[in-house]
Amino acid sequence: MKEETMRIAFTCNGKPTAVEARPDMRTLDLLRDLLGLTGTKEGCGRGECGACTILLDDEPVNACLLYAAKLQGRRVVTIEGVAGADGSLDPVQDAFLEEGAVQCGYCTPGMILSARALLRKNPKPDVPAIEEALSGNFCRCTGYGKIVKAVQRAAGTAGS
Repeated sequence: MKEETMRIAFTCNGKPTAVEARPDMRTLDLLRDLLGLTGTKEGCGRGECGACTILLDDEPVNACLLYAAKLQGRRVVTIEGVAGADGSLDPVQDAFLEEGAVQCGYCTPGMILSARALLRKNPKPDVPAIEEALSGNFCRCTGYGKIVKAVQRAAGTAGS
């Protein structure tokens, strides 16, 4: 029996993208297995850890919970789409490096994408706003202090 597939056309990291995929395929699997975008990580597979966070139309979502069919006509940004075309790092990426907010790095792509979404909506967030925006992203290594400082640095509010 042949598996049913559908053509899914969307913008991924600024580029028009079209793939044939099962309608019930997870976005996480489409990105990693079909497009080779392995920066999106699988942690829990239940939408609880944030390792698979992507931006869908500028909003952070868990790719492990989103059917690939829901990408049709939408805009997706993964960690691979954050750096500049010339390879220069995004200010949030720079801030994470400067503050030492990276240890094992597994949660980092999701943290960076969640931070970028926050800063797009609120360019000068206070600590409670940063903590709320990152509340869906778990880190087992850093203790969050350096991550919050990195978001403050990216916002130009370090030390406030």
